[in-house]
Amino acid sequence: MSLEREWWLRVVAVLVRPRVVFLALRVEDEDDLEARREPILLITLLAGMAGVALSPTWGKLLDQGGGVDGLVVAVITFVGGLFYGAAGYFVVGGALYMGARTVGSLGRWRLARQVLAFSFVPLALSLVLTLPVGLAVFGEDLFRSGGSDGGTGGKVYLGYRLVFLAWSLGLLLYGVRTTYGWSWLRSAAALLLLVGFVAIFSLIAVFI
Repeated sequence: MSLEREWWLRVVAVLVRPRVVFLALRVEDEDDLEARREPILLITLLAGMAGVALSPTWGKLLDQGGGVDGLVVAVITFVGGLFYGAAGYFVVGGALYMGARTVGSLGRWRLARQVLAFSFVPLALSLVLTLPVGLAVFGEDLFRSGGSDGGTGGKVYLGYRLVFLAWSLGLLLYGVRTTYGWSWLRSAAALLLLVGFVAIFSLIAVFI
């Protein structure tokens, strides 16, 4: 089996056998690193689009009226996903690297980014599993404020989507523990530092 095929299969395997996938990320052979680039790119894009879909602004896109229609929503979601995904991969990946280094990691920034990417496969998957449900139940109200998705059904739907985000965060903790070979406590400390570094980055961005 080719390395490329192995890494595409690991995109699915991380959902059921995460330990095997996170241990495989330790390999730094150039051919292996090359083989995982496209899967990581796809995960990053889909997770970024899922992040856009979770933002409050996305649920109000059709409030603008005029020329905003389903095609425009799709384009905004895709383009926004590119930016969200890139920011998550490099900025949050950088924060994870700094958090891991603070508690003793000798791993590279690339490793931290890749652990982050594979941890967010559930969030990427949520785009495929939740968007069709939302469209079937709420239709265009999914993109309008005050529509049929504003009641109990909308809250249940939001909870359904947040399950995938929680899954990804749990997988990130497990991935850090497995890849770096740490205890749960040390892994949790790295993630707490990640949150702190992201907050610092955000403040710097606001004041620049």
